[in-house]
Amino acid sequence: MDQKRLFAAIALSIGILLLFDVYKRMMAPPEAPAPITQQAPAPAVPAPAASGAPVPATPVLTAPSQQEAAPAARAPAQRIAIESASVAGNLNLRGARLDDLVLLRHRETTDAGSPPVRLFAPRDSAAPYFAQWGWTAADGRTRVPDGETDWQISGGPLAPGKPVTLTWNNGQGQIFEIQLNLDENYMFSAEQRMRNTGADLVAVLPWARVRRETTPKVEGFYILHEGFTGVIGGRLNEMTLADAKNEAQKRRGAAFEQEDAGGWVGITDKYWLAALMPAAADQPMRAAYRFVSEGAGTAGERWQVDIAAPAAQQIAPGAADGFKSRLFAGAKEVHLLDDYATRFGIKDFDKAIDFGWFYFLTKPFFYALDWLFQVFGNFGVAILIFTLAIKIVFFPLANKAYKSMAKMKVLGPKMAEIKERYKDDSQKAQVEMMALYRSEKVNPASGCLPILIQIPVFFALYKVLFVTIEMRHQPFFGWIKDLSAPDPTNLFNLFGLLPFDPAALSNFLHMPAWALIMGVTMWVQQRLNPQPPDPIQAKIFAWMPVIFTFMLASFPAGLIVYWAWNNTLSVCQQYYIMRHERAASRVAKAGGK
Repeated sequence: MDQKRLFAAIALSIGILLLFDVYKRMMAPPEAPAPITQQAPAPAVPAPAASGAPVPATPVLTAPSQQEAAPAARAPAQRIAIESASVAGNLNLRGARLDDLVLLRHRETTDAGSPPVRLFAPRDSAAPYFAQWGWTAADGRTRVPDGETDWQISGGPLAPGKPVTLTWNNGQGQIFEIQLNLDENYMFSAEQRMRNTGADLVAVLPWARVRRETTPKVEGFYILHEGFTGVIGGRLNEMTLADAKNEAQKRRGAAFEQEDAGGWVGITDKYWLAALMPAAADQPMRAAYRFVSEGAGTAGERWQVDIAAPAAQQIAPGAADGFKSRLFAGAKEVHLLDDYATRFGIKDFDKAIDFGWFYFLTKPFFYALDWLFQVFGNFGVAILIFTLAIKIVFFPLANKAYKSMAKMKVLGPKMAEIKERYKDDSQKAQVEMMALYRSEKVNPASGCLPILIQIPVFFALYKVLFVTIEMRHQPFFGWIKDLSAPDPTNLFNLFGLLPFDPAALSNFLHMPAWALIMGVTMWVQQRLNPQPPDPIQAKIFAWMPVIFTFMLASFPAGLIVYWAWNNTLSVCQQYYIMRHERAASRVAKAGGK
């Protein structure tokens, strides 16, 4: 009776979750486009410092004032084109904003006519996202460029080997310049300079920022970090947008701020990154780094990373000073990030990819898979071969574990007999069980350690397949055109024979072919394992393949292929070992007679 109640409760819980998921989808209002945001905010000016007092080192970048948010009618902003084999877009000369950038090597979908992935978008778009360079008037009186400043341009278009220079004269004797360079991939370099041709000492604080003015949709997987990231002080700092919002409210300021040399900060998606870092030719340059969260509500929230000179620059008449920085805006390609880290001395830049706790395994695994992909030309085949290689390496350990499980399975009837004989005396049953283990030379725990040792290895492989962009849009065979996307087939519409998509009602109604294959292989593997002596545990374990099949059905197809293939190899290995153990047992019994 207790078992029936248990399974009734499980079935009822699954039913409630399914109905709730369908209800949420039916009642959810259609997504409205994000409202158009006004022009770029100017940095707030800190109060003038008292004579001899230090000038604030951290830039205060705030929302625009009402006066600034509604500028008088004026001519459209000028733009300068960005042209390379990797990126395209343009630079907005009003506000010195890089707010239009697409990644030409990566497309939105696998369709031949699909547009390239858009990283940055202007402020009058549905999802504003941009990089910007500017200054704060640390002395409280110097006129500095802001979000409405129209810069003059020298050169163009911006292309590899063809820098452009932006210039603005404030009319008070100070001339501001920003020279921008672009390499053949995704790295922009910026040199900000201010020349003081006036008669007075001025104090300014140069800064650079990446700003996102809507809250992006995240993948939401616990094994994947999305949001703020960076390495400051030699330590990886990661903060989700939700955590950053809470931290900013608690601190009543930036969610994170620190000064150090040789660091970088950025906003990361699963595959894309926009990151800032100071640049110096000879040694790591000190800078102030921040994560910033502002506003409330999805459309009104703003997320920002910025870097600034560690202190305000005091520039005497006839002198000049500047600040050099780099902006990475592109795809998190492993080899490319490694190259930038080496070439420019960017500390742990590859950790922009969420390789996780098992970094020491995950990254070598990626290189092995990538090498196999280069050899065989198919990432799915690379997964199969690499998984087989891992199985071969761990064969001795797994062999020991499976032998122990095979012996336990053979002893299953005797164990059940002891439990039945001493069902009213659990202590006596335990003593008899231990005596059985000793007589048969079986250690019930001996199969656990080898499996535990393998867990980090297989989790690291799972992580590689999930987080690296190199698997994105890579086909396998048959209907799998993108290993990074879920298998498009579905049992609930008879694999496309019925003209509707059940997954539109609930994620629980997505049951693709590869998930079914994985579930079957998991069930077969479980049947080869010894059954738990407790009947309730045995029934729960019997349901595990079904539960995992539904849980993993919407995961990327590459991961499902990996799990199915890994299960298949495990089944073959267990079957071989069990067959060998049975044969050895028969020989031993025949010899005893």
